Amino acid sequence: MKTIYTLVPETAVPSGVTGPRYLFITANRFLQAVGKDPLFHVQLVGEKREVRLQDGVYSVTTDLLLNEAGQADLVIIPPIFGDMQEAVQRNETTLPWIVNQYKNGAEVASLCVGAFLLASTGLLNGKKCSTHWAYYNEFKERFAEVEVVDGGVITEENGIYSSGGANSFWNLLLYILEKYTDRDTAILASKYFAIDIDRESQAAFMMFTGQKDHSDEEVKRAQKYIEENYQEKITVNDLTKMVAVSRRSFERRFKQATNNTVIEYLQRVKIEVAKRSFESTRKNISEVMFDVGYSDSKAFRNVFKKITGLTPIEYRNKYNKGT
Repeated sequence: MKTIYTLVPETAVPSGVTGPRYLFITANRFLQAVGKDPLFHVQLVGEKREVRLQDGVYSVTTDLLLNEAGQADLVIIPPIFGDMQEAVQRNETTLPWIVNQYKNGAEVASLCVGAFLLASTGLLNGKKCSTHWAYYNEFKERFAEVEVVDGGVITEENGIYSSGGANSFWNLLLYILEKYTDRDTAILASKYFAIDIDRESQAAFMMFTGQKDHSDEEVKRAQKYIEENYQEKITVNDLTKMVAVSRRSFERRFKQATNNTVIEYLQRVKIEVAKRSFESTRKNISEVMFDVGYSDSKAFRNVFKKITGLTPIEYRNKYNKGT
């Protein structure tokens, strides 16, 4: 029997609390249906008997208080809601409990921005981690010792798991379920919950809005120019002349401000426009390619797949409302 504790922190996202419990209890029923013993003992653990979530709209009754909980095989940390720094501060007293569980043999899994709580324990230092794409910059600034895996849905390292944004935590839960049981049980669960079991990246869901949370005005001018003229052939030299900064200094400052090289930034802007076109128009691949300033179809396909994890055709077929 595997003991699974889902931590119920203050400000937890309700679906991140109920989802894991639902999946592993359902998996028990699948196992019983084929004559096997149930494998999972799932309990909710928190500092209080009743935890109010999302401004008191929801209430969760925990099965155990932290000081009542024995040793788990797996501890799940759900996403937390609102301002991340405030949410972590409100749950600081849970951090030693998480560390103690891990040091005594439990595996630990963070779901989405639950990674902020997990990283605050120090257990992720020197390790890879995934979280919601919209929080990459904040996470990197707060936890410089942790390697954020851009676009990664699932990471696993030394018994510590993490998942990417929003509903992708279901992919992590299926991954753990398969590890604890078998492929057939995981596939059955994926069909039951309508989850794409083998999705490896959240890149296709990322919306690139440009990193503007910095104070370098010359870089902001260059970003604005790129975003307004993405269809043109823009060179680094063009931008350095426009902002009157030496090329070496400009490239260094641009990377420091945006976490992208100039070329990477230009590519991401172009691909973001292409994604929106594939989603909302009936234009073919060549038309979209030319619209965003590419003339080489191979180069366009390679960059598109690198950024989204899908080919242009795969992306259009999957996300176009008319298909």
